[in-house]
Amino acid sequence: MKKNTIMAIGLAMSFVAAQAFAEQTAAAVQGDAAAGKTKSETCGGCHGADGNPAAAVFPKLAGQHPSYLTKQLRVFRSQKRVDQMVMNTMAESLTDADIADISAWFAKNKVIPEKAEKNDLGQKIFRTGIPSKAVPACAACHGPKGEGNPTSVYPALGGQYSSYVGKSLHDYKSGERGNEIMQTITNRLSDEEINAVSDYVSGLQ
Repeated sequence: MKKNTIMAIGLAMSFVAAQAFAEQTAAAVQGDAAAGKTKSETCGGCHGADGNPAAAVFPKLAGQHPSYLTKQLRVFRSQKRVDQMVMNTMAESLTDADIADISAWFAKNKVIPEKAEKNDLGQKIFRTGIPSKAVPACAACHGPKGEGNPTSVYPALGGQYSSYVGKSLHDYKSGERGNEIMQTITNRLSDEEINAVSDYVSGLQ
């Protein structure tokens, strides 16, 4: 119990440090959504013209915070986040203005949520966490409806494809995707718990 308390305190301190850093770096060029609509035509081939893709293998971008979209496009461009399929190549030629415009376009559109069935385990993890494992509630950072936090650059999760959320969580757990806080949390979750919370957030709106 004492060990879990210490782990929880350490994780909370990491959250505070990460939020302070995010607030310093979240500022981005203000994008032009109209220009972004034109610039995002290629993106629409995978992610859908409005950011709601038909295939669950691609993440929904509609309604996502521009600060988060901007951050991700920049890390793809710099190769700090690696995507073997296409994203590094797609992002490498984008200017900061292009990124801001594309982010503004997808952010202004509305995400179409999934029809998720009731999932008690997923709801519990999302809303209250798992205290016995020192796993905090997802809602603490991502909001009670999965709306995220644009200032802290925490992404909106509500309505996202459960398969994509699950893949992202497994990628954090394996270390394939870098984020110290998320890696710490996911390493305390079982596959069943990851799948449950992924299913739950897909139906939030």
